[in-house]
Amino acid sequence: MATVRAEALINLPAADVWAAIADVGAVHERLLPGRVASASIDGDIRILTMPDGSEIRELIISIDNEEQRLAYAVVGGQKLPLTYHHATFQVFAEGQGSRLVWLTDVLPHDMAPAVRARTERGIVELKATLEAA
Repeated sequence: MATVRAEALINLPAADVWAAIADVGAVHERLLPGRVASASIDGDIRILTMPDGSEIRELIISIDNEEQRLAYAVVGGQKLPLTYHHATFQVFAEGQGSRLVWLTDVLPHDMAPAVRARTERGIVELKATLEAA
């Protein structure tokens, strides 16, 4: 299994970054406006609607407030030909700001470069959105 890691230093307190990450039903407003058109929650499933109308279904596995860690898995709608996807976001205090770490485990292994490109672009967008709020 391939693991992709993306990190960003964010000029906000860890509690503020965690509040946005943990608000799983508001990813389209707080984290990725423009990339995600809307989000809804159905039990443990988060349904992300993209601007083109396509949907991605994610199983929310854990929202750990103590560790400031969110774990989720894409379970449907992924456009990449993945057989397995599990990811975590974790927020750490870093001086006056914070460090956001995004780890993604994927199969097949050869899809790691495509996933890496998306997560690296995504974490830059997350940082910009969070710091602009």
